[in-house]
Amino acid sequence: MKVAMLVIYFGVMIAIGLYCRKNATDVDGFVLGGRAVGPWLTAFAYGTSYFSAVVFVGYAGQFGWKYGIASTWIGLGNAVIGSLMAWVILGRRTRIMTQHLDAKTMPQFFAERFKSPALKIGASVIIFIFLIPYTASLYNGLSRLFGMAFNIDYSVCILLMAVLTAVYVIAGGYMATAINDFLQGIIMLIGIVAVIAAVLVSKGGLMAALDGLARVSDETVSATPGIFASMFGPDPLNLFFVVVLTSLGTWGLPQMVQKFYAIKNEKAIQKGTVISTLFAVVIAGGSYFLGGFGRLFSDQIDIAKNGFDSVIPTMLSGLSPFMIALVVILVLSASMSTLSSLVIASSSTLTIDFLKGHFIKDMSEKKQVLLMRILIVVFIAISAVLALVQYKSSVTFIAQLMGVSWGALAGAFLAPFLYALYSKKVTKAACWVCFIFSSVLMILNMLIRPSFPPIMQSPINSGAIAMLAGLVIVPIVSAFTRKPDKQLVDDAFACYEKPTSVAQKTALGSR
Repeated sequence: MKVAMLVIYFGVMIAIGLYCRKNATDVDGFVLGGRAVGPWLTAFAYGTSYFSAVVFVGYAGQFGWKYGIASTWIGLGNAVIGSLMAWVILGRRTRIMTQHLDAKTMPQFFAERFKSPALKIGASVIIFIFLIPYTASLYNGLSRLFGMAFNIDYSVCILLMAVLTAVYVIAGGYMATAINDFLQGIIMLIGIVAVIAAVLVSKGGLMAALDGLARVSDETVSATPGIFASMFGPDPLNLFFVVVLTSLGTWGLPQMVQKFYAIKNEKAIQKGTVISTLFAVVIAGGSYFLGGFGRLFSDQIDIAKNGFDSVIPTMLSGLSPFMIALVVILVLSASMSTLSSLVIASSSTLTIDFLKGHFIKDMSEKKQVLLMRILIVVFIAISAVLALVQYKSSVTFIAQLMGVSWGALAGAFLAPFLYALYSKKVTKAACWVCFIFSSVLMILNMLIRPSFPPIMQSPINSGAIAMLAGLVIVPIVSAFTRKPDKQLVDDAFACYEKPTSVAQKTALGSR
C-alpha cells in the first residue's frame, strides 16, 4: 500500500514536469511561467513553498513541545501576517513594479530600482550562501518519517527526493513547480486534517487530549499547573519571536516574494489572497496545533537523545499503515514543493544576477535556461551532501538551520524591498547597511553564539530581531545618506500612475 501510493505520486510529478516543457523554453517562462499564473496555482505555490518538513516536523515538534497548545499562535501568525498581510501589502505593488523594471529576481529588482549592479551582486551572494542551509534542512525531517514508515537508510531518502525534484523542475521550470504545488497542496490539506483527527482519536478525542495536556507538568519549564494547555504557554516572549520570524520572514524571502512576480492579473491577486490565507490557517495552524499535544507522548520521546525532530514522527508512529503512508506523502509533498522553489530561486539568481553580464558577457536566452538547469542539479547535489553531513555529525536541529537562513535572508531583504515599493526616499546606502547588518549578525550567531546576550543566543530570536531592526535601519540611514536621483525614482514609480480601465462596479466613471 505505502509503496504503491509513493510510486503513483512520483509518476504524476514527473509527468507534469514533462508536460510543462513547452512553457520553459525562455527565461521568463522558466523562471516566472510567463507571468501568467492564475490565483489557485499562485496561492498554492506560495503556501507549499512556505510550509515544508521544516515546519511540520522541525518547528511543530520543537515549539509544540516547548509551548504546548499555545504554539497554535505561530500558525495563526503565519496565516494573518505571513499570508494575508503579505499578499495585501506586497502582492499588487510587487507585480506592477517588477514588470515595469523587467525584474525576474529580487537582486535584479534592487539593481533596476536603484541602478546599482553592485547591489545585485551583493544580494546574489547573500541568497546563494543562506538558501543552501535552508535547502539542506528540508531533507532531515523527511528522512525521519521515511525511516519510521519504511525502515530504509537516510541516504536513500535524500537520493529519491533530490532526483525526483530535479527531474520535474529541470523539465518544466516554474510552471511545472506551480502545478505540482497545487496537487501537493491538496494532499497536504487532506493529510493534515486526517492526521490531526487520527492523533486526537488515539488520545480519546479533543477534550480528553486537552485535559491530558493540562495535567502535564515540567518543573524545569514552569511550576504553573496546566501551563501547556494555556493560551500563551510557559514562555510568551520567545513565542512572540518565533511568530515574528516565521510570519514576517516571508516578506523578505526571495523564493516567496518571487511568487508575486508571476501573478496573472488583479483578479488573481484578490482570489489568491483569500486562498493563500485559508491554506495557511489549515496547514500551519493544524501543524502547530498537532505539535502542541507532543507532551502527551512524553513516555515514548527522549528529547535529550533524539532531539525535538523526533516528536512528530513518534506521535505518528502508532497510526495505521494507510495513515502513515498519507503522512509520508504529505511531508514529501511539502518538502519537494519547497525544495523546487528554493532551487529555482537559487539557480535563477546565480545565472541572471551574478554570472550574466559580469562573468559571461554574451548569454542568449537558451544558454541562460540551460545554465539554470545545470545549476539546479548543482544546488540540489550540494544541499543533499550538506544534509548527509549534518545528519552524520548532528550539527544542529532543523529549526536552527532554518532560523539562520530565514534570519539572514529576510533580515537583509525585507525592509529594503518593502520600502523600495512604497517610498521614494530609500537610498542605496540604506540597502547596503541592512544587507550587511543582518548577514553579519546571523554569521556571528553561528560562530560565537555563546557570546551573544541570552535572548539572542537562539538563531530564531536573532533572526526576528534582524528583521525588526531592518525596518528601523532603512529609514534612518536613508535620512542621513545621499538622496537617490529624482528622475530615477520618478521613473520607477511611474508604473503606479498608469491609467487602467476597470469595471463600473469597481469605480464610477464620469459623464
